[in-house]
Amino acid sequence: MSDWEPRAAAHRRRVDEFLEPHLSRRRKGLPHPVFDFLFTYYSVRPRQLRVWHPGYGATLTGVAAQSYLHRSGYTRRTSGITVGDDYLRARLGTVTFIADLLRATASRPARFNCFGLHEWAMVYRAPKVRHDAVALRLSRAQTEAVIESMPLRCSHFDAYRFFTEPAAGRNAQYLTRESQIDHEQPGCVHAGMDLYKWATKLGPLVESGLVMDCLELTAQARVLDMQASPYDLRDFGFDAIAIETAQGRREYAMAQSALSDRARPLRARLLEHCVALQDAAARI
Repeated sequence: MSDWEPRAAAHRRRVDEFLEPHLSRRRKGLPHPVFDFLFTYYSVRPRQLRVWHPGYGATLTGVAAQSYLHRSGYTRRTSGITVGDDYLRARLGTVTFIADLLRATASRPARFNCFGLHEWAMVYRAPKVRHDAVALRLSRAQTEAVIESMPLRCSHFDAYRFFTEPAAGRNAQYLTRESQIDHEQPGCVHAGMDLYKWATKLGPLVESGLVMDCLELTAQARVLDMQASPYDLRDFGFDAIAIETAQGRREYAMAQSALSDRARPLRARLLEHCVALQDAAARI
């Protein structure tokens, strides 16, 4: 691949545009209860996002390609610089886990009846709230009454694991890390958000454009996540989706469905990459 440098430069411009608001706030020491999550819960740092990876099977040529030899996974071949077979072998367990999870998630019908109650479940009967710099929209008693008025139907372990103990006991299912693959479904906002996590765990094995596609979806999903939360985010420019009302629940379910539609092709692309990587590993 001799024309890769313009693609790498275009990727950096895309990432820089996405990162600029976050980096500007960080320089000023201004926390953000919605978007900081993208850089705290998920472990990829801004400088890592800026590096363009062509994906396994692509070979970079030219003098500038030599810089990739300092990056994890890359090796030199006579034809140029590429992600090495040894790296793929070492990551095959991760590739297989991700493929199995994505396939299982895609195989289930989408459900849109959780109404974003996970953030409410994280403060239910808790001594302090998670985002203590932001006020709740309702009183503590009203917030807890919302939880008690509706069933909890969370299907995503990495949301459920932050529930308070009283809230976890109210969930329709007892979720564990071991049973994660048995419960995830494509209507879940967090299952869509985690496409970014799975793409980053594959690292240089997948092309960086797919990683950014997933990150942009995750940012959109995070906004919905917090709009439906019990927090008052008007000072940050976000109106609440009042899921404590019938109209709010309808609004949330429609937005959740739209996100699920956007996540579907990304999940399919990521699964296709995983299957191709498994096939390639079998031929090594």
